[in-house]
Formats: sequence, structure tokens, C-alpha cells
Amino acid sequence: MSEVLLDAEAVSRAIRRMASEIVEATKGGAALALVGVRRGGVELTEKLREAIAAQEGRVVPTGLVDIALYRDDAATALPDPKIGPSVVPFHPEGMDVVLVDDVLQTGRTVRAAIDCLLDHGRPRRVWLAVLLDRGGRELPVAADFVGRRVEVPEGARVHVSFGEDPKATLEIARSV
Repeated sequence: MSEVLLDAEAVSRAIRRMASEIVEATKGGAALALVGVRRGGVELTEKLREAIAAQEGRVVPTGLVDIALYRDDAATALPDPKIGPSVVPFHPEGMDVVLVDDVLQTGRTVRAAIDCLLDHGRPRRVWLAVLLDRGGRELPVAADFVGRRVEVPEGARVHVSFGEDPKATLEIARSV
């Protein structure tokens, strides 16, 4: 069973709204950078960068972090990890860095992403932007910029696609 949580237009509206909120919260975004969490956050980072550029007429620096080796559950959650490089082509010292991911659930990915980001320097402030906040926190983590908050049953999976028809879907696993 699958349910569409956000269709293409709703995703576009959420991204435009989040971009505006980010610029407003960072007082115009003069010292703003976006860092996507590898896999899910990379495409959302690009979409936010494009929306900010359209609104503000300038491009903010972007990067990405791969958190595979920073996870506290790497041995159990990642039996065959696909590890890629982290790329932060700017020095984050003194910057407002927005970590970007597609879905926020337990908070463990965010914790690992912050650890990875701090290996590149110490930002003035770290913010968090997610397209979907699905609840289910294990760590005290809250997103600063959210496309949509949804209550998701335990065992359900949320999938975000930024293909030709971007959407966010909820897949409920059937119990056997």
C-alpha cells in the first residue's frame, strides 16, 4: 500500500517556502551555506540552492557529507555500506550552515552529519532543513525548516523522489 504525502506541486511549494524561511532566519543569508546529507539530502540541497538563487539573485555555497562512518549504529544498520566522499568546498568557520536531508526520523543521521561537518570546521550556527519530519525520534533533534510534518506508523517507510514527477510517498509494510 502506498500513499502520496506530497505531490510534485506540493514539493515545489514546500521547497520555495523553506528557501524563504532559510533566508529570513539567516538575516538575508550573507554567510549561508547548504550541506546535503548523502543520499536523500543531496537533491533537496540543489533544489533549495536553486530556489534561494531565484529569490535572492545569488548562489549560496553547497556541499555534501557522507555519514556512513559517523553513524553510531554503522555495524548493524549498514552491513554493506556504500561510502562516498564528503565534499565541503568552503570553510564553514563563522558561517550559518543548513544541513539538508529528505526525511527526519530518529535523529541519528543528523547527529552523524553534525559530527562529519565539524571535521571540516566550526560553523557559527548549524540549522536543519528536511522535506518531511515523520516523527519517531530517538535523539533530541528538531528541524528548523520543514516541508511537512507527518505521523507515520511504526514499520512504515517514507520515500522521496525528485525525478520528473517529484513526490513523497508513504509505504506501509504489511505484517506477515
